[in-house]
Amino acid sequence: MIGGFLGCGTPDEIIDELIVSRIGGLTVIANDTAFPDRGIGRLVVNRLVSRAIVSHIGTNPETQRQMIEGEIEVELVPQGTLAERVRARGVGLGGILTPTGVGTVVEEGKETIVVGEQKYLLELPIGAEFALIKAKRADYCGNLSYSLTARNFNPLMAMAAECVIAEVEEIVPVGSISPEEINTPGVIVDYILVRGCR
Repeated sequence: MIGGFLGCGTPDEIIDELIVSRIGGLTVIANDTAFPDRGIGRLVVNRLVSRAIVSHIGTNPETQRQMIEGEIEVELVPQGTLAERVRARGVGLGGILTPTGVGTVVEEGKETIVVGEQKYLLELPIGAEFALIKAKRADYCGNLSYSLTARNFNPLMAMAAECVIAEVEEIVPVGSISPEEINTPGVIVDYILVRGCR
């Protein structure tokens, strides 16, 4: 799982290291594949992604080209459904019910449930072995705070992965981040990389 929204809130230095290390065959769960020169799009351009589970690829023509050529498998998931499936994994739910996709190709092969007179799709939780996230600050206990809209998918993904690697702009003393600013508690963060400190 990689946090971000069109590159905003994406851990660019971690992505740099994946590219340099040529770690490929990745299944990436993210909101989108950004742009060819930014965020997750750079992994796609470098042919390190074999499968992408995302809400859209419309801003990255290279993802589209590779999908059409059969070089990458793309599973498109409605954005709200993707967020809720990730959240469901993080909080231990067995799935979510959503009317989004009922009567469309999204419904194919999925269990449906009728509640009252409304038909819903049962969407299963989704998680990953690793979450690569970007935060503004961390304290020495690993508590994370995000910057405005860069928060996006990052806290959800941190909850839904077995190992959380956070890229941060700075580490501050414990108590420097007020409790209401902590979006991801340090107890679920495994590793921290400070930007510019390789």
